[in-house]
Amino acid sequence: MATVILVRHGRSTANADGVLAGRAAGVTLDEIGHSQAAHTGDRLAVVPLVGLVASPLERCRQTSQAILDRQAGSPAMSVDTGITECDYGQWQGRRLADLSKEDLWSVVLRQPSAAVFPGGESLAAMQARAVAAIRRHDAVFESQHGPGAVWAAVSHGDIIKAVLADAFGMHLDLFQRIHVNPASASIVRYTAAQPHVVSTNTDAGDLSWLRETESANKDTTTSAQIGGGAGPTAPPPAALS
Repeated sequence: MATVILVRHGRSTANADGVLAGRAAGVTLDEIGHSQAAHTGDRLAVVPLVGLVASPLERCRQTSQAILDRQAGSPAMSVDTGITECDYGQWQGRRLADLSKEDLWSVVLRQPSAAVFPGGESLAAMQARAVAAIRRHDAVFESQHGPGAVWAAVSHGDIIKAVLADAFGMHLDLFQRIHVNPASASIVRYTAAQPHVVSTNTDAGDLSWLRETESANKDTTTSAQIGGGAGPTAPPPAALS
């Protein structure tokens, strides 16, 4: 199957101010966020992406453009509300320090499967629509470009954590154990049998091994690699002095 690189947007103005942005308009990358997005674009430049799917929110579109600007080819970008930010309802736009005093805060942290934001959506609903969107796009890219295809999805922290939890086979109540930093890259390869989580929350490291061909990936399409497998065929990059 195809491989998806899950990229969180770079740091936003709301992140820097400690505000839960949600789907509010006008939330953009700050100076650090632009630098982070450029760095992630440089990391992904060695991987010929067959496409990129972005959340419609501006901070994700800015991060997506930084990635596309560094691609040698011309992968198409599409926007999908299925991977947009959680609808936090009445929590949107409020300071995290104030939200931490709400009774719902402990539910979000300890039993997220039961969390429903007032006037918004539940975390369970958020996970369901995000996972469905990622799996749908993955199947389309695999159908169009073959099982060696690599594509990117640029989204939000809670969205990516929820997708990774599903890929790990974790209950949603455990998804807060997963960390997804701004502009980080996590990699999932879906197979006929089960998803394979290749990496999570990386902000450095060589990704050129993702240029593997369909034949190099054929042994991962149906089953787990018993014993750990042989790994990428490319040698690791030279150590920095």
